[in-house]
Amino acid sequence: MTNRPLYPLRFTPQFQYRLWGGRALGTFMDTDLPGDEPIGEAWILSDRDDFSSQIANGSLAGQTLGDLMKARKADILGEHAKRFERFPLLLKFLDVEKMLSVQVHPRDDQTALIPAGDTGKTEAWIVLSAEKDARIYAGLNPGTTAKELRQLDAKNADTYLPHFTPEVGQAVMIEAGTVHSLGDGVMVFEVQENSDTTFRLFDWDHVDAKTGKPRELQVDKALAAIDFDQGAIKPLPAGAKAAREDLLANTHFHLVRWQQADDFTVGAPADPRVLVCAHGSGKVIAGDVKVSMKQGDVVLLPASLGAARFSPAEPVTLFEIAIPEAA
Repeated sequence: MTNRPLYPLRFTPQFQYRLWGGRALGTFMDTDLPGDEPIGEAWILSDRDDFSSQIANGSLAGQTLGDLMKARKADILGEHAKRFERFPLLLKFLDVEKMLSVQVHPRDDQTALIPAGDTGKTEAWIVLSAEKDARIYAGLNPGTTAKELRQLDAKNADTYLPHFTPEVGQAVMIEAGTVHSLGDGVMVFEVQENSDTTFRLFDWDHVDAKTGKPRELQVDKALAAIDFDQGAIKPLPAGAKAAREDLLANTHFHLVRWQQADDFTVGAPADPRVLVCAHGSGKVIAGDVKVSMKQGDVVLLPASLGAARFSPAEPVTLFEIAIPEAA
């Protein structure tokens, strides 16, 4: 592996059973879903011990992102290699047919709440589709207390939790410590810190068909992680179809949304970038290498590769995600 030149790396999605999921990801990604159970998540780029994304193209096909990070971390991350042992982002598509649990994630500095080897979890959603009854909860209404959240249920959720009807193209920033939920027919792209630490406050009385039981709550840890001053979290508007839009920027990830029909440059010298195709199709061109992308695909541009070109076959919506420099 160490002697093979790196190129734009496409990965095979990993589909996850979730009791709140549906089957719409198969249509969106134009692929067969496993079994006939509800699939809530497609992990499209993951460097975790339990789920490490597998390379789907070229001479490194069959190797995992975890393998590559161990063997060629500097080639993948460039100057960021000094800061991270694992690839620092986890990318997913979520198909939330029922309501996701009301939940919260800890901040990086809340180490007493985070399992060894994990991090806090700041994340963001971009709405890909939404039914008329879909809903997103994000934040707390002013004055909401821990005592009230201990009594959270389906009848009082709207009293304590601000909410809105999602629209295609909206982005929602979910900083660690933010109470949130979504569902009743919404699909989103999710970018987040590489963490799987979640604390459930309330689960809408769901019963897991696999166990016949409700899922476990972690109310005390959730309350310890909550930022009670967060207020209502508003979505970023869908806006006009700009050719290039700096959509999200924080200390963990920067996301640009491209909406183009003509060729454009992606990537940057000595810096890794992740490309996610949300609509349309085209090719990533790096030297003599051409890698096809369609709706639902993800491609990693290693830092050692530098800039590349994206050539749409039709009008395309492409997310380009960068890792910010250390603060």
